Amino acid sequence: MVLYYFSTPASGCGRSLLLLCVFFIDMLPCSLGNLFFFPLSVLWLFVHCTGAKTLTLISHLEFASIFLILTLFSSSLSPPLVLVFSFFHQISSFYVPPWHFFTVCVLYTQGVETKQWREFGRTEVIDNTLNPDFVRKYILDYFFEEKQNLRFDLYDVDSKSPDLSKHDFLGQMFCTLGEIVGSPASRLEKPLGGIPGKKCGTIILTAEELSNCRDSGTMQFCANKLDKKDFFGKSDPFMVFYRSNEDGTFTICHKTEVVKNTLNPVWQPFTIPVRALCNGDYDRTIKVEVYDWDRDGSHDFIGDFTTSYRELARGQSQFNVYEVINTKKKMKKKKYVNSGTVTLLSFSVESEFTFLDYIKGGTQINFTVAIDFTASNGNPSQSTSLHYMNPYQLNAYAMALKAVGEIIQDYDSDKMFPALGFGAKLPPDWRVSHEFPLNGNIENPYCNGIEGILEAYHQSLKTVQLYGPTNFAPVVNHVARYAAAVQDGSQYFVLLIITDGVISDMAQTKEAIVNGAKLPMSIIIVGVGQAEFDAMVELDGDDIRISSRGKLAERDIVQFVPFRDYMDRTGNHVLSMARLAKDVLAEIPDQFISYMKSRGIKPNPAPPPYTPPGHTHHHTQI
Repeated sequence: MVLYYFSTPASGCGRSLLLLCVFFIDMLPCSLGNLFFFPLSVLWLFVHCTGAKTLTLISHLEFASIFLILTLFSSSLSPPLVLVFSFFHQISSFYVPPWHFFTVCVLYTQGVETKQWREFGRTEVIDNTLNPDFVRKYILDYFFEEKQNLRFDLYDVDSKSPDLSKHDFLGQMFCTLGEIVGSPASRLEKPLGGIPGKKCGTIILTAEELSNCRDSGTMQFCANKLDKKDFFGKSDPFMVFYRSNEDGTFTICHKTEVVKNTLNPVWQPFTIPVRALCNGDYDRTIKVEVYDWDRDGSHDFIGDFTTSYRELARGQSQFNVYEVINTKKKMKKKKYVNSGTVTLLSFSVESEFTFLDYIKGGTQINFTVAIDFTASNGNPSQSTSLHYMNPYQLNAYAMALKAVGEIIQDYDSDKMFPALGFGAKLPPDWRVSHEFPLNGNIENPYCNGIEGILEAYHQSLKTVQLYGPTNFAPVVNHVARYAAAVQDGSQYFVLLIITDGVISDMAQTKEAIVNGAKLPMSIIIVGVGQAEFDAMVELDGDDIRISSRGKLAERDIVQFVPFRDYMDRTGNHVLSMARLAKDVLAEIPDQFISYMKSRGIKPNPAPPPYTPPGHTHHHTQI
């Protein structure tokens, strides 16, 4: 039997995903079960039946595999997906009528703070067949920068009770949303478990992106007869765009450049994703404020107006000439008309490739970590040291590494990561090195997973001598060499530097970053300890793009955060590290896209959806 659920997402395309679940299962006999509905969906049911088979008795049941197709639709920085599972029972000489078997799959999500599993939704109960297929859409939020844990439980439904404890447990699987997305072709295969001593089968999941909310709008505005705000000259106008939120507040989404000394400015065209401008809701209010720029930052408010994406999409017309209104001025002056007008000169829309387009097309994210082994960290044997290994709690270096690494590792297929150290003296000659492998193997500095990096880090603390100075350029150049060798879009490199002190080779590091900005790479810097990190903020380049020898960096590729800003006074390190990872990783998809776009690299075509052999889909609406 194939059971399809189709749902229509709400207008707009925020960071939401739709999960489409499909199961192919040979069934066991049991009583009629309930039909469970997911409250956020509009449901359509289609049924496909296949022939009955011979099965073992229930007590001797063995499972071979499950297919679940989950389709996730995303409307934000991250794209939509499709996942697939399949289930088969072994054949025996005992015949079971197909109308005696009923199965349901339950999806759970895990809270970041509480770590408690919450039931998210259930598939329908499928009956009257030994080969049912389930297809169901769930609305989920997908964030690259978060670790989103999922759990899938399978049950043989024995009654109409919604209480799962009253039904027979068939197996379960744990994964993260990132694992599914980051697998080759966004297709993840994992064994089912949960029943000691039993082989519960295999689950295969594939992910597919929703096609809407990929649009970006390019528009240009001019203004006429704006209010004069400068005493000795005309105004220096610029505009600020805000999208409205569900709670009635507004969030800034774009700021134009300043046009100096004019009341009739013509601003440069700019491009903005539709999701950023209106969260994909074409009728959502967009507020535009017009200011006169002042050097001291106390910009003078000229006035504002509102519009919507739907109105802007009409292009240049009488509908896109807006009066700029200063409400306070209007209340004071009876003859007040407006503070000028703003006119839309042009508007065009084009669809852009998303981060997940490239991931599904096979692009790999290569993760490298570099750890500061300078003496300013303190003697590792002392409890005051930043490298001190408390048997009951990870130190700041290990926590930062796990927080970031456990998310990025989902986008690397082999889970083998280079791990480097810098600022230490190495045996046997005790020379200072700023680019040494934590595992001691120069030819093969790769560690197996995040736990492998942590193990190599702990071993290094026992063999090297902390020294100095704090030089970043060698490890930045190390990753840049690998990135320079693969510029076809098949790989992207992320370097995590964890450090405690003031950088010693600022000029060389700036040059390395400017050169690296031309390559498929990003750099994350986490500052631990209580030192001042002013130099790191400069490298971040959010306010002023860094330069070296008169050359500006092509892209902003550095993100810096101080670890101390994320320490929770309540001691909830899990939540603290989730916040840290979210902040340092949030910019990676945009940095990734900026490189691909600057080089004109398009994603490889995604492989066709996985279709289990021997399954045809004959649909009957019920």
